Amino acid sequence: MMNGPKTKHRFEYGLTYLSGAFLRILPYRLALSFGSFLGFLAFDVFRVRRNVTLINLKNSLGDQKNIKELKKIGRRAYKNIGKSLVEYSLFPSLNKKKISRMVEFEGAENFDEALRRGKGAIVVAGHFGSWELMGAATSQRGYPVDFLVGEQHNILVDNLMNDYRKSMGIGIIKMGAAAKGIIKALKNNRFVAMLSDQDAGNDGTVVDFFGRPASTPKGPAAFALKMNAPIILGFIIRGNKEKQKIIIEKPIFIEKSKNKEDDIRKLTQAYTSVLEHYIRKYPDHWFWPHRRWKSTTKEY
Repeated sequence: MMNGPKTKHRFEYGLTYLSGAFLRILPYRLALSFGSFLGFLAFDVFRVRRNVTLINLKNSLGDQKNIKELKKIGRRAYKNIGKSLVEYSLFPSLNKKKISRMVEFEGAENFDEALRRGKGAIVVAGHFGSWELMGAATSQRGYPVDFLVGEQHNILVDNLMNDYRKSMGIGIIKMGAAAKGIIKALKNNRFVAMLSDQDAGNDGTVVDFFGRPASTPKGPAAFALKMNAPIILGFIIRGNKEKQKIIIEKPIFIEKSKNKEDDIRKLTQAYTSVLEHYIRKYPDHWFWPHRRWKSTTKEY
């Protein structure tokens, strides 16, 4: 007889697999509407981390927006998360031609320049917009990209998620072997994509983010400095029409000093400031439900 956790994991896997299969038989526009509806349910009905979201929004944008406007941003952000999850589920049914109809690139020459330098790049995306789709579009455009991914508690779902990524030509670097995998990828002139916008606890470097100290992962800056690789930020913007725009920012470098920790903090601050700029411009694109400042403030 199967024990509890295994039964639960099989159920979660089956639900995830069948949900994806269902979404892939729907027309794209209808599938997105379904994702938007899920976001509405999460924010307005089940109120999943709604309080955390509103606290983050108030402390970050409250000097510019009233509570009604903040709730509207929060609701749109949840709907965008729902749409992004749907787009991720569509990976097995997508190809280069379909993705080219879904997204367009601005600033791709910055990727090209990084490849000409021959040292790869650390690509920082953040939990912004449909970040998984951005990775898929980048790979399908011909850029060599690997994702640094953590392992889900449910190994069956974890494998399914990585299979979706691999179907788009994305390489996988597991957290457990991160250092070796990242160094190898950069030496092979590949792009390593990292999501570096969540609380890093005691292991992070503290930078300013929305006017408040925020513990941020050291990894992107540390590897960029060690391997003399640039940090490049990418953002995917959801417009009024179905097509989205991927914006590739110019590479970020800093001049090294003799203080490694100072250099890591300086470079981390540089890319975090760019991320903040985009979040302020497109506040409904970021993942507000995360307790981003839990290690450095008493907001929660």
